[in-house]
Amino acid sequence: MALETRWKAAWRWVGQEWAEVRRSARSAREEAGPERDTLVQSLKAAAAAIAAWAVSGWWFQAPMALLAPWTAIAMVGSTVYQSVRTGSQQFAIIALGTLWASAAMAFTRDQAMTAMLLTLPFMMLLGNYRRFGSQGLYGATTALFVITGGVSSTSTVGHRLLETLIGAVIGLLVNAFLLPPVHLRSVRDRLVRLARETTGLLGAMAEGLREEEALEASESWHHSAGGLVVSLQNVGEARRWAMEGSRWNPGGRLRRTGPKPPPFAEDTRWGSVCTRLLALTRTLQTISDDEELRPPSPDFLRLLADVLGQACLVCAVETELLSGSGAGELHERRDAAFTEAWSALGSLTDTFHRQESSAAAVGGELLLEARQLLTELAPSV
Repeated sequence: MALETRWKAAWRWVGQEWAEVRRSARSAREEAGPERDTLVQSLKAAAAAIAAWAVSGWWFQAPMALLAPWTAIAMVGSTVYQSVRTGSQQFAIIALGTLWASAAMAFTRDQAMTAMLLTLPFMMLLGNYRRFGSQGLYGATTALFVITGGVSSTSTVGHRLLETLIGAVIGLLVNAFLLPPVHLRSVRDRLVRLARETTGLLGAMAEGLREEEALEASESWHHSAGGLVVSLQNVGEARRWAMEGSRWNPGGRLRRTGPKPPPFAEDTRWGSVCTRLLALTRTLQTISDDEELRPPSPDFLRLLADVLGQACLVCAVETELLSGSGAGELHERRDAAFTEAWSALGSLTDTFHRQESSAAAVGGELLLEARQLLTELAPSV
């Protein structure tokens, strides 16, 4: 029985992951957003590697041509500034790895095992030096390439440094001038995505709580609420990229950046909404899993569904507002949905007072979280 439960959980996880993959692929194909940005950056990294190999391996016939595409891939960062900064760190550590490994090969007369003993411990320690950031690992891996590449001489060392430089220059040029990443739009896109996912979760909960087996999908709701937290982190990441992305970036002149991103207060507001939804779904899942807890009455759950349904309408309007749609009519629709939501919450409160004492604890927690959700969802303007 336990094995069957684990298999079901595994298949459920596979299904959820596959659904996320399909959603990401569909978003990359149909609309501008983080998925399409990821696709573009991935293709740019591949193009930079191919170009670096063409120059070093096909044109120059370099003996260690692998270093050029290896360096070029890592140079295509999320921003041009990041490419320059991490590229400098990376070139330095790769050059050190190349020189140290070449010296070890020369000292040991091309004995690979002995050269590894002299090189890898030092390069792993050096790679953890904070000045190299996350690029430190490239020193040890480059040293491995050099050692396994065979014979070392002054000319081969020069070739390896030249190939590394070729890859760094090509990777930087590709990232800076081929659809350079401009992340001002990403903040708005990711906030819209977060609001849309919140709308979908609230709609699913409102629909599910009206059914006979109201808590059957509570585990899926809680999983989706955890996904909202990840989306919120993506918004914060996009904020950092937006500030960093304008530094040393020709994309501000080569590409249209669009309107400024929404204010930071929107991040805080939607973060609070995500926190309330996470707590609300956790409580519903706990009621479903713990047989000793008495769930609230079906009437209570149906009224809770009404509250969440109106909150879903509010989020749908907020999604349109974040997308830049006309504000006049949308504000009226949002205010009407809020009025209905608070009215439904009043009915939910009345029903809570009629709950049996055994169900009052979890009912009170659900009522509190629903009230806090509406409070956090209320806009400042």
